[in-house]
Amino acid sequence: MIVHFEPPSEEGIASVVRSASAERVTLSIVGGGTRTGFGNPIRADRTLSTRRLSGIVTYNPAEMTMSALAGTPLSEIEAALDAKGQMLSFEPMDHRPVFGTSGEPTIGGVFAANVSGPRRYVAGAARDSLLGLRFINGRGEVIKAGGRVMKNVTGLDLVKLLAGSHGTLGILTEVTFKVLPSRSAAATVVVSGRNDAEAAAVMAEAMAQPVEVSGAAHLPESVRGRFVAGALPEGAATVLRLEGLADSVALRAQRLSGALARFGPVSQLDAAQSKVLWAEIRDVKPYADGTMRPLWRVSVAPSAGHQLVAALRLQTGVDAFYDWQGGLVWLRMEADPEAELLRRYIRAVGGGHAMLLRAGEDERARIPAFEPQPSAVAQLSERLRASFDPSRIFNPGRLAAIA
Repeated sequence: MIVHFEPPSEEGIASVVRSASAERVTLSIVGGGTRTGFGNPIRADRTLSTRRLSGIVTYNPAEMTMSALAGTPLSEIEAALDAKGQMLSFEPMDHRPVFGTSGEPTIGGVFAANVSGPRRYVAGAARDSLLGLRFINGRGEVIKAGGRVMKNVTGLDLVKLLAGSHGTLGILTEVTFKVLPSRSAAATVVVSGRNDAEAAAVMAEAMAQPVEVSGAAHLPESVRGRFVAGALPEGAATVLRLEGLADSVALRAQRLSGALARFGPVSQLDAAQSKVLWAEIRDVKPYADGTMRPLWRVSVAPSAGHQLVAALRLQTGVDAFYDWQGGLVWLRMEADPEAELLRRYIRAVGGGHAMLLRAGEDERARIPAFEPQPSAVAQLSERLRASFDPSRIFNPGRLAAIA
């Protein structure tokens, strides 16, 4: 039976780590447990959760910064920000639908996995909002890096390094991050009936317009019906989000609609419909199907996404839709993950990386979940991991130090 620890304090977590290091036992590091089943299986002797290390430490709306303990539920963070008309700019995904898990996403887990949603390609990733942190290394030492304002760059590289390390370098105990004013209004311009290649041209044209598009996605006919039942017109949907003040959004939506009319039928979704649609895009609703069919998160150049999918469809059963102007491709394989084929085709279209987000236990055990690193980068990652966690007690089996 695996022993489970949930210390309520930073020192309690550090004490567990020091004991584990002395005894040479391994630890599986978890927050809210919402990403159970992600990545290569972790084979650990004990589980250490930050769930009880919870609470907002400081929040200064005027300076648009917040500090919170790592186990603070994301819902608590978002509620506090919403009360002051502010938000997390990077729109973090909720992984529970695609994994079929329960629990509560935590702010520490968001930054540990660098979780970023549809706004990422214009607002930056989660790590770009992270100003400072406290963490515990593999020796059980508490380390502070960064600060509460952007101009304080002390330890900034360390801050960026921990974000996206998936619990392989240290255990986050407190995070300090910047926030932004909420967008008071939103609308989505929809261009209907375009195939994947045509949609890439539509999104490129939209991004070239001076209208500040904050979301650009393409939903092929195979998935369109699984989004916002009844709200999207018939046919594949290329969707462009506009946010800001109501009058500005209305004017920009009109201009964008006019600029895109030559591509095909154009319609609009209102603020309420837009909110639902982009939350479903963020949370990959079409593939939250209660199965463990292999699901890949693929990042390539925006112009290459549709080429990659077209090549794969000639060889294997695959379903897909596109976010980040086509640069983020969500791929669900019908049977085998086809990792070798996928990664070979990614190289053929100019490069990128593929993360196996979900698969059965056997597939996760045999396929590298993260893109294999070039030799020099892999050696650097190993040296970093040896420096932060010399006894290799954190998340054994997780193959990437940085994502």
